Amino acid sequence: IRDPAKTIPFYTDHFGMTVIDTLDFPQYKFKLFFLTTLPEGESYTLTPGTQAAHDYMWSIEGTALELTYNYGTEEDSETFEGYHPGNQEKDGFGHIAFNTDDVYAACEKLEKVGVTFKKKPDEGRMKGLAFAYDPDGYWVEIVKRSEGSNISNYFNFSQTMLRVKDPVKSIAFYEVLGMTVVRQKHFNDFSLYFLASSSNVDQRVDYANIPDSEAYFKLGQMFGPVLELTHNHGTEKDDDFKHFNGNEEGRRGFGHIGFLVDDVYAACDTIREMGYGFRKEPDGGS
Repeated sequence: IRDPAKTIPFYTDHFGMTVIDTLDFPQYKFKLFFLTTLPEGESYTLTPGTQAAHDYMWSIEGTALELTYNYGTEEDSETFEGYHPGNQEKDGFGHIAFNTDDVYAACEKLEKVGVTFKKKPDEGRMKGLAFAYDPDGYWVEIVKRSEGSNISNYFNFSQTMLRVKDPVKSIAFYEVLGMTVVRQKHFNDFSLYFLASSSNVDQRVDYANIPDSEAYFKLGQMFGPVLELTHNHGTEKDDDFKHFNGNEEGRRGFGHIGFLVDDVYAACDTIREMGYGFRKEPDGGS
């Protein structure tokens, strides 16, 4: 993010998120902010940046949105043009999302406080959902949650969307990391796969064999976020096709997703056995 003074209030004031921890690295000139949706009425009394907050952050069953701030970007209008928000040709990152009871009312409320939109609920082919812009231009989808969800939060952080080349390989990868495909939806030229971590999964449900209407309903009732994988048909057959991952020069913005594990070394051994390499090994460099 370019300016935490703008982006942090965007997510805390407009979307009800809470900053649960920060990690500051002045020697490397960057700072990390971790935000999450807490259940309505739950107070957070820890001070971000303290050991107690670190302990809470690295043991949560939920999911945090990690925002990275590189010192000075908010003041650099000459050489820094801003971060790449994704959604251009071959970009992997798409958007994050929040669920709410009434998309139309929520968007009206956001617009009144100055939030701008890529798409409003009644625009485009897909009615009833919207895409807002955050201060850095990242897309934030606004989605209607299922009726009778028992979620009292006005908004809850509900989704991160990535595009994948080959869903067979990607789904197998994330299943090893403990995720479950809780819904899949196929269209003429693309497919969507929604994966949830164990804290979001009802172990009594056979997600692979329930009707889509039921899968859709259960997805919209979840409090914690899911990972949405978008597959544009045919990319898996093109040996030369590759998505940008958001860390390339000129396209930096989205960085990564993360998983908490008890033993990083053992987890990496499991991933290595699948034939995948690493950007950084546990004992590797920065």
